[in-house]
Amino acid sequence: MSDDAVAGDRTDFDDDPDGGTDSIAWPVTLTGVTETVVTTLGPNGLWNAAALGLFAGDPVTARTWGNTRTRRNLHRQGEAYVQFTRDPVDFADAALSIYELEEPILDSAGAWVRVRVEQVDSGTEGETEWEEWSLDPVESAIETETVPTIDRGLGAVVEATVAASRLGVAEYDEDRLRDRLDHCASIVERAGGPREREAIERVRGHSTW
Repeated sequence: MSDDAVAGDRTDFDDDPDGGTDSIAWPVTLTGVTETVVTTLGPNGLWNAAALGLFAGDPVTARTWGNTRTRRNLHRQGEAYVQFTRDPVDFADAALSIYELEEPILDSAGAWVRVRVEQVDSGTEGETEWEEWSLDPVESAIETETVPTIDRGLGAVVEATVAASRLGVAEYDEDRLRDRLDHCASIVERAGGPREREAIERVRGHSTW
């Protein structure tokens, strides 16, 4: 969050003289890969929540893997809501299950951005097809301000969702993934709080771990 960010601040896109829109700045500073939850509108009228890693750059990009609801919804709608949340249960559910909402914004979102998306690349890794998207923010809001804390349990939950999502994929060593999952669980047990412990159980329930 930028130093001048204020809880409840909202920024909408600006109309340009030609009838288009000018993009706005992201409400947080992005570096490396930032883990988020993205919601996309499905044909059933519900918002599908999924984990999405944002690659910092100009433009910011993200990749979808396989024929997922997120990929299909992005092609169909051309936009999405990217959300910044530190809630481990929301993240685990979004990363590993079918998680659908009536509204696009998570209650746990500290900030969110509505983005226009454009497919800019595609390829195959192993047997999995991927597509790369550019993300152009057109509307955003900062919902809460928090004092930053470092929680090893939250980090372990995020790592566990990555390992769990790769179980059963031929390109990854199953025993190594399970060892990583057990290590993440031990960190949550030692350093996590109630939400992290609930989240690691969601990882177990949503996967073959």
